[in-house]
Amino acid sequence: MNSLTSQFLDNINIDSKLAANLRLLGEYKGRQFLYQKQSPESLDTLRKLAIIESAESSNRIEGIYVKRDRIKAIIDRNTSPVGRSEQEVTGYRDALALIHEKWQDLPFNIHVIKQLHTMMYRYIPGEHGGDWKRTQNEIIERYPDGTERIRFKPVSVSSTPGFMKGLVEGYRTSINEGRDPLLIIPLTILDFLCIHTFLDGNGRMARLLTLHLLYKAGYEVGRYISLERIFEDTKESYYDTLERSSSGWHEGEHDVMPWLTYFWGVLIRSFRDFEERVGVVTTGRGAKTEQIELAVKRKLGPFSISDIENECPGISRDMIRRILRRMRDEGLIRSTGTGRGAKWIKMNEWI
Repeated sequence: MNSLTSQFLDNINIDSKLAANLRLLGEYKGRQFLYQKQSPESLDTLRKLAIIESAESSNRIEGIYVKRDRIKAIIDRNTSPVGRSEQEVTGYRDALALIHEKWQDLPFNIHVIKQLHTMMYRYIPGEHGGDWKRTQNEIIERYPDGTERIRFKPVSVSSTPGFMKGLVEGYRTSINEGRDPLLIIPLTILDFLCIHTFLDGNGRMARLLTLHLLYKAGYEVGRYISLERIFEDTKESYYDTLERSSSGWHEGEHDVMPWLTYFWGVLIRSFRDFEERVGVVTTGRGAKTEQIELAVKRKLGPFSISDIENECPGISRDMIRRILRRMRDEGLIRSTGTGRGAKWIKMNEWI
């Protein structure tokens, strides 16, 4: 496999800064188990929100939009999907649930990869997931003016089965050799995306497999914080680093450092969000105020009251309004409009 051969792995140079990030992630991993022991009931709130955000964000990255209230009803199994977008979200829900609930029983192999892809398409009439691509696909970037360019040309149809076999074997061999899973997992995902195994759904599959492999390595932060939401929040960097690290991939001359640096940054942010949120959940007086403030602090651009409501289930709209007005008066945020379409934005000095 292009990124998982011993020769390629041995030539990866981790500088002191990146090594520090790996050590930090190891510390976060140790603390996550303390939180799980101390606050199991409180973490249930975070788990439910993470599932909704994951189903929403991973599909929205691919241009699949469903309203939050419909996604919640689908996740809670209180409704049947209507239309293709809801059918795709429902399939993603099932695949996500399988990983959350059965990851210990799921090896990383061809059968499980095909099973997850089949689940993603099980509600769409006429679609049959789980088959390797039968026609050549390309990763294309489309611009608002209608023009487009090819970002990457994946492996051929005939080569796909062999490359997938090599991917699974390369992952297994690397882990059995005792190599750091935090190195092997993002490289496995990079190779999967470069193979572009299926005709459709490769991005969502990559994010499901990321969660699966992190669970197997003992990193369970994705159970409580949606990694997909962070990928969506940083979508430009997500695509940019993938493109940079896939250049020269076919020849085995690609530079994986942009993608590794980005991937580890996503994990660090997820653990920070986790510790902030679990601290809010487990504190007493003032917890709701802190939860609103942290939700605002995570926003990268203009946001609405509804956006904060979605991240703070159980907190009334009136209270959110009061906290936002107080933060405005303190110079932390400002309003960009009035009425139902009003948006808020953080001031530059408060990040």
